[in-house]
Amino acid sequence: MGISKIEVITGMSKLTNLISELSKVGVRGVTVMQVLGCGIELGTKEYEVELNEVMELLPKQQINIIVEDDKIDKILDLVKKELYTGHIGDGKIFVYGIDNVIRVRTGDEGVEAL
Repeated sequence: MGISKIEVITGMSKLTNLISELSKVGVRGVTVMQVLGCGIELGTKEYEVELNEVMELLPKQQINIIVEDDKIDKILDLVKKELYTGHIGDGKIFVYGIDNVIRVRTGDEGVEAL
């Protein structure tokens, strides 16, 4: 069975509800980082941006979730549902393949290390 990393970048206000809902579907581990960034809107509150405008970095949350591949679709559906408002800044989701996971304390590898 494969393992993947789901990386979610979203606004600061969405974290508590998202973590709560992830817990309800069996996600037992996440890593959360405060980051700065902007997307196509260049950090503005409105979509209309001058082409020569400098990017403004806004505070965001980055949530990393490492899961078995057979759980990806369920988690992606949940994340999209929790983050969606229809407005700029809802966030981005990236999915990466993971070659291996090692639990240092026990030496467990792969899915057993999750």
